[in-house]
Amino acid sequence: MNFIKTKDDAGNEIKLPYEDTGSGKPVVFIHGWPLSKEMWEYQVVPLAQRGIRCITYDRRGFGKASRPWTGYDYDTLASDLKALLDQLDLQDVTLVGFSMGGGEVVRYFSKYGGARVTKAVLLGSITPYMLKTQDNPDGTPEDVFNDITNHIKDDRIAFFDGFGKAFYGVGFINKPVSTPFLEWSRMLASVASPKATLDCAASFSHTDFRNEMSAVTVPTLIIHGDADNIVPIKAAGDISAKLIPNNQYLVYAGAPHGLFYTHKEQLNADLLNFILGSTTILQNNNA
Repeated sequence: MNFIKTKDDAGNEIKLPYEDTGSGKPVVFIHGWPLSKEMWEYQVVPLAQRGIRCITYDRRGFGKASRPWTGYDYDTLASDLKALLDQLDLQDVTLVGFSMGGGEVVRYFSKYGGARVTKAVLLGSITPYMLKTQDNPDGTPEDVFNDITNHIKDDRIAFFDGFGKAFYGVGFINKPVSTPFLEWSRMLASVASPKATLDCAASFSHTDFRNEMSAVTVPTLIIHGDADNIVPIKAAGDISAKLIPNNQYLVYAGAPHGLFYTHKEQLNADLLNFILGSTTILQNNNA
């Protein structure tokens, strides 16, 4: 297994496993909470077959990465992303951040100026701000996040069981994923550090990126499902598309949060068109 190396708060070595598949233009995929790099299986294979170099990695505390006690804030996570780009000496990179991973994309731009990156994708991203406040009325109430924290502390695996169904839009009639797939997704979540799971939930729910969004100056593709009950579109995709200067905004009708699987054919086609297309500045559909 390949690793990049970074540090924890005490200077101890942290290892982040990564997979590097295919050849061609490099694309770095940043996984969502509470999953791991394996979530990108249904993007990596078809995109690598079309001449894309697909790089996935485990965020600290998740998958097979080191599990430090601290360091789950976005500054540290963005520095881990920088370590990956630097140690692999990647150039002309497209960053794809799903859900929590969208925050790492934005913080990387605001903290490091987007070095080495020429395109970005925010997929079901938590940006710009998830928490409901007086000046963010479409956000998610604090009580919801408190309930998530309490359920994780009480029975983390049972929480993931119910969360996974909402994540993929599973209902009494609508079943877009199989039971084995749900069990696999739950397994990916279950191997994460409990401390990392809690701390990252606090980070993605309470970090305000609104003043950082304009730092993302490269052409950016924003994709969000209008049936996303985990990261509701009104406080996320809709506002991100207004704050990022040069973007293309695609709304997937009927798509839940886990659209990387439920809408994989549509998503893969859109990713290919964007990654391999011109680097010309995009028209902001919300300008």
